[in-house]
Amino acid sequence: MSSSDANAIKVFAGRASRELADRICGYLQLPLGQGHTDMFPDGELIVKLEEDVRGRDCFVVQSTYHPVNAHLMELLIYIDCLRRASARRITAVLPYFGYARQDRKDEGRTPITGKLVANLIETAGADRVLALDLHAEQIQGFFDIPVDHLHAAPVIVNHLESFKSELGPITLVSPDVGNVKVASKYASWLGGDFAIIDKRRKSGTEVEMSTIIGEVEGRTVLMVDDMISTGGTICEAAKLVKSKGAVRVIAACTHPVLVGLALERLADSPIEKVITTDTIPTNPRCEKLADKIVELSVSELLGEAIHRIHHDMSVSSLFHHSRGKD
Repeated sequence: MSSSDANAIKVFAGRASRELADRICGYLQLPLGQGHTDMFPDGELIVKLEEDVRGRDCFVVQSTYHPVNAHLMELLIYIDCLRRASARRITAVLPYFGYARQDRKDEGRTPITGKLVANLIETAGADRVLALDLHAEQIQGFFDIPVDHLHAAPVIVNHLESFKSELGPITLVSPDVGNVKVASKYASWLGGDFAIIDKRRKSGTEVEMSTIIGEVEGRTVLMVDDMISTGGTICEAAKLVKSKGAVRVIAACTHPVLVGLALERLADSPIEKVITTDTIPTNPRCEKLADKIVELSVSELLGEAIHRIHHDMSVSSLFHHSRGKD
């Protein structure tokens, strides 16, 4: 970026996304904005800016993973701090948007917390949002400010293509019906076949899988989702495709939430590689998966989006894989 850009644009980082923000600033050739978060003895947070942001275009990068509430509160305080310091425009950069799975009322007397969080971000003073692989597309409509919703598919597909020749015949498998559209897109981009697993949930923690619609015997199976949380679904799917003759199983996701028994399940599963991104840091908490996990960076994707937003350029071309629109 030019020296004028360096003066006009400021990228700040919450404690949840410091390494990713450093990489974004490396792509933009900008210093990371000077600010820090402290905690009072009673647990309250305070954000302090250490440079002038008056009239600047400010971006604050913060994923809201575990501890979700602490990271969310820090994001809100950061936005409020920038607003009160007279920033010209504030963009909340959410590599991972917590509470995204609470996007509707699926039973009586329950909240729509994803909408509540959107309201809080707006009330804090954000002028726009830059998000990556929201769990539900409709969350964009929860905001009354502009939302740029990117996908990590270009990053993951480019990595898969780098060793595609080693994989042999490929089948993209969707572990559940809700992921069919994503899996079919990856099958098109990578030139592979497509299969679906019939999943039936027995309880909140147990799923039953027995039927595959499509061919996996003698093939490399790729399973791609927006996130891996407890790992139950994807690990059971891996066991099933292996029992049906799959040669190799590779999993990929944008957000490595990896809670509960996820690390143990993935370590003990037939999945030989777990490809993920740095929307949520994997080190050092994923040491148990050190021989399987591959972390890709979305810093260039987010950095390019920040550059385009700042210069009032189109961001829509980043919504699609480089091979073309859907």
